[in-house]
Amino acid sequence: MLSFVQTAQASEGISVKLSPYVLGEFFGVPITATMLTIWLAMVILVCLAILVGKNVRAVPNKLQSIVEMLIGGLYDYTTKTLESPELAKKYFPVLMTIFLFLLSMNWVGLLPGVASIGIYEGHGHDSHLIPFFYPPATDLNVAIAFALIAMFVIEMAGIVALGVWKYGGKFITFKGRSLGDRLINFLVGIIELISELGRLVSFSFRLFGNIFAGKTLLTVAIFFLPLILPIPILAYEMFVGFIQAGVFAFLTLIFIKLAVAEPH
Repeated sequence: MLSFVQTAQASEGISVKLSPYVLGEFFGVPITATMLTIWLAMVILVCLAILVGKNVRAVPNKLQSIVEMLIGGLYDYTTKTLESPELAKKYFPVLMTIFLFLLSMNWVGLLPGVASIGIYEGHGHDSHLIPFFYPPATDLNVAIAFALIAMFVIEMAGIVALGVWKYGGKFITFKGRSLGDRLINFLVGIIELISELGRLVSFSFRLFGNIFAGKTLLTVAIFFLPLILPIPILAYEMFVGFIQAGVFAFLTLIFIKLAVAEPH
């Protein structure tokens, strides 16, 4: 049975939970605390986009100049990496969306009240807190979803650039002058295919592991030294959240570059 609202860190101990907190269901679909945090991050991004869009000027102010310089610099870097303005124009919006979405999720997950404002379920010693919001990337389902999106973009980039058969020939090939060469090329292709699928694991667990570890570290710090230790750790976790979003987008860019490259 749900009871009262909890607004502070539990004093009886530290609780670390791997599975997402389920708040309810909507037509059989679980509504989790991490899902609500994602929606909150989406609302913030949409509001910022509307705000920025309304204030765009033909003669930019200092803030607009800085933003345009940063975005322009990232676009130029993407163009140089992909060695094609057409490819950069096609995939830069996807890369920036991944970066901004992950960054907003990571930073929203550090806001005061996230993971500490919620409702108690149960009674007495069996009661436990179910927070309304929780850092999204601490849910492995979210990390895997982003990894699947990135992998879909990467594979589609290769297929669109090279065609299905030519791109598939990177992984399954029997080319070679002799039987030994054909066997070696086939085995190398299979290894490439396994490494391609392994990116899904590295993508998701890198993001999940770093954000989950940071959240656990903050929980421990708040429990032992609630007024001093969390401040530098919070600043560090903001930096980690930025780096993880950047690394995810950067690796997606590099793998797109490899996917569209001609097979040897």
